[in-house]
Amino acid sequence: MTDMEYHNPVLLKETVDGLEIKENGVYVDVTFGGGGHSKEIMNRLGENGKLFAFDQDQDALKNTIDDPRFTLIHENFRYVKRFLRFHGIKEVDGVLADFGVSSHQFDVAERGFSTRFEADLDMRMNQQNELSAFHVVNEYEEDRLKQVFLQYGELRAAPAMARLIVEHRRTEEIKTSEQLKAVLKKFLPPRHENKVLAQIYQAIRIEVNQEIEVLKEFLQQTPEILKVGGRLSFISYHSLEDRLVKRFIRNGMFEGEPERDMFGNFEVPLKKVNGLIVPTKEEINVNSRARSAKLRVAEKL
Repeated sequence: MTDMEYHNPVLLKETVDGLEIKENGVYVDVTFGGGGHSKEIMNRLGENGKLFAFDQDQDALKNTIDDPRFTLIHENFRYVKRFLRFHGIKEVDGVLADFGVSSHQFDVAERGFSTRFEADLDMRMNQQNELSAFHVVNEYEEDRLKQVFLQYGELRAAPAMARLIVEHRRTEEIKTSEQLKAVLKKFLPPRHENKVLAQIYQAIRIEVNQEIEVLKEFLQQTPEILKVGGRLSFISYHSLEDRLVKRFIRNGMFEGEPERDMFGNFEVPLKKVNGLIVPTKEEINVNSRARSAKLRVAEKL
């Protein structure tokens, strides 16, 4: 399996350019995957540079880079500060993140991430985790299931969907993606079936992997691990992620506004660099996954 089969890196040049790589700097790629972004960083590092990468997916370990400057840490990036400290690193020159599901995870049917395949309800990015899509669909109480669909899928029919799932599972467990589609068929109009299914899958996947909580924990650590002048370069794929990244860069928090001084000024740890970057039509034609990608770059003040 090649890294391009595993994951075709989105906004590869733009994301790594955003880090302004220093030859002998220390960098972190918290979403290693197939190693596409990491390899581009390595190409720009000098002999004394270092790159640490994180990935919780067992499959990603096959793509490790054989280079003394490179270290792959098999952990969730919510623990980035802890494991950098373990390796003797307190501050870094840049952090790259390509959030969401990798092309490989979408393309391996049995992982259950894609609406294209029939598969057991799974959706775990870390195959060792106990919570799976099966547990969410079959064991969550109706109100909690409704909140998952509302909050993470932004589905207006969330209350009715949750009610129908709970009614169905009283007589039969919902074990596969096809069974789930059959149960929710009345909410899947032919013209918009793929769009609605994608929202349903996104909601369940985010809950299974605690993606929003993980992202918040990670973002709060970034000012602590960045050197002054260090850069963040983050790609998001849906509005929930992008909103958190945007607010944290702007305000240093996720809700509300920071306290202002008597002159109306406030201090934040980061400043945005340039504006929002999105893929070109050419990149989207080559890699459809790039369609919803949004890149934001920030620098530590």
